Amino acid sequence: MLKPAYEEAHAGFEEGGVPVGAAMFDSRGRVLSRGRNRRVQDNDPSAHGETDAFRKAGRQTTYRDKILVTTLAPCWYCSGLIRQFRIGTVVVGESENFAGHLDWLREAGIQVVELNDPECTELMRRFIQQSPNIWNEDIGESE
Repeated sequence: MLKPAYEEAHAGFEEGGVPVGAAMFDSRGRVLSRGRNRRVQDNDPSAHGETDAFRKAGRQTTYRDKILVTTLAPCWYCSGLIRQFRIGTVVVGESENFAGHLDWLREAGIQVVELNDPECTELMRRFIQQSPNIWNEDIGESE
């Protein structure tokens, strides 16, 4: 399930954007959507990977049985979206470069699966080294 999210993250990296990719799946593991962080590409501060995949999945009658796969632990903004719509499971490629708010998601009863994927970790590490200003802007740390 990580593959489409990683492909999106890699595409974002190649475009000069923040390499966070995501994909949403139904309860049977079928892909509903794919998305990536497009903050830089679209000049849209709300275009995170998770929100892009969420929007592209279209309206769902419930999200409790959905699986959101993301290459990086979700920020507050994306974690809020996950809690608001009660997405049942979140699969995280890595949380080493950014810990996100996984405990907050777990407290809300969301199943969180951490993969500690070395490819996701390395891609994000490379991006942070190459583009620290864009990274800090993305996580709300810019001055």
